[in-house]
Amino acid sequence: MTHTAEIISVGTELLLGNIVNTDAMDISQMLSEIGINVYFHTVVGDNPERLKSAVAIARERADIIITTGGLGPTCDDLTKQTLAEAFGKKLIFDEHEAQEIREYFEKRLRSHQMTDNNFQQAMLPEGCVVFHNDHGTAPGCAFEADGVRVLMLPGPPSECVPMFRSCAMPYLRRLSTLEIVSHNIHIFGLGESYVEDKLRDTMLRLKNPTLAPYAKSGEVRLRVTAMAETDGEAEAMMAPVIAEVRSKLGNCVYGIDTDTLENTVFGLLKQQNLTLAAAESCTGGLLSKRVTDLPGASQVYLGGAVTYAVPSKSAILGVPADLIASHGVVSAEVAAAMARGVRERFGSDLGIGITGIAGPDTDESGLPVGTVYVALSAGTGGAVRSLHLGQGRDRVRTAAVNHALDMVRRYLTGLPVDQWEK
Repeated sequence: MTHTAEIISVGTELLLGNIVNTDAMDISQMLSEIGINVYFHTVVGDNPERLKSAVAIARERADIIITTGGLGPTCDDLTKQTLAEAFGKKLIFDEHEAQEIREYFEKRLRSHQMTDNNFQQAMLPEGCVVFHNDHGTAPGCAFEADGVRVLMLPGPPSECVPMFRSCAMPYLRRLSTLEIVSHNIHIFGLGESYVEDKLRDTMLRLKNPTLAPYAKSGEVRLRVTAMAETDGEAEAMMAPVIAEVRSKLGNCVYGIDTDTLENTVFGLLKQQNLTLAAAESCTGGLLSKRVTDLPGASQVYLGGAVTYAVPSKSAILGVPADLIASHGVVSAEVAAAMARGVRERFGSDLGIGITGIAGPDTDESGLPVGTVYVALSAGTGGAVRSLHLGQGRDRVRTAAVNHALDMVRRYLTGLPVDQWEK
């Protein structure tokens, strides 16, 4: 049986724009992993009548209703009371959860005084499955009524997301006798519209398994999902789909379930016992951050230099001043010299150099914002990419780092890395 879900996010602060509703995004992504379709997102303020109205609509068009927020101890936290009333459920005091709340205050919040209203969080719908909160005081829960499954989760993402993954997903998986298996196909170097055009017929044709695109900053991701009696059967169903995607998109597919380009590069460097260093200008150390966010990065990443000002490129990296004067600081020649310089300074096998104009304004060169040069230096020579990444400071920086990592990936896997010079 195919299930459909609606996510109702509760909180006036969401409507006012004080916080971003990341819970709905995260839950939708996790639901897709287990083959549950999300057709609607609803946001409603801390008002019981409007919440009742939203629930009444949701129960007519979804068989799973998931709420986030409104489970706290204050007077505006009314989600449990409202949904219990809507589905004819009594709220019962759960002594076990009350004791968990006491211990949370005693052991983790020693500087905070517990008050009686905290025990409001231990009032739960009769007969519900309790989702214990390992990261806060508000337990979540799930119950079934009138053919609808209702799941209530706390609002703070630090509590909502781990509770959904550890408690709600196993609960929802049990609703089906089928095994649901997914794989993420990661693509860099092709636009979303191109990918969709190449695979549109395949996406429309498939029913089980399915193939669907998902937005990701600076790249494209596809998710293939299959439902079958066993994991093995699901994997066998997905294998030809993954092979078809690889065939149509070629070496722009950089990994399956690898998560990020930096993860892929880290694995390749480690596998080949090679090291990397980076010289960054317009990216301001973003490449170094993304690589060093990975546990164990010091095995392959020797260090980086943020040579933002023009003189630092000569002083730290040894880029000749006359090279900068003749070609300009934002140029292929300077990017290549930065890559060579950082490789020599750190003694790494590979070096990256990035120079460009992230915006919002151009520099004295008058080059368009988004002009970036990314260079790769290795013992056998080097290569430079000339990029025009458009507007948006963060977007330009992210895309520049993605290109740098892609160049390393291509070099390490024997793929063409633009024009290679010895």
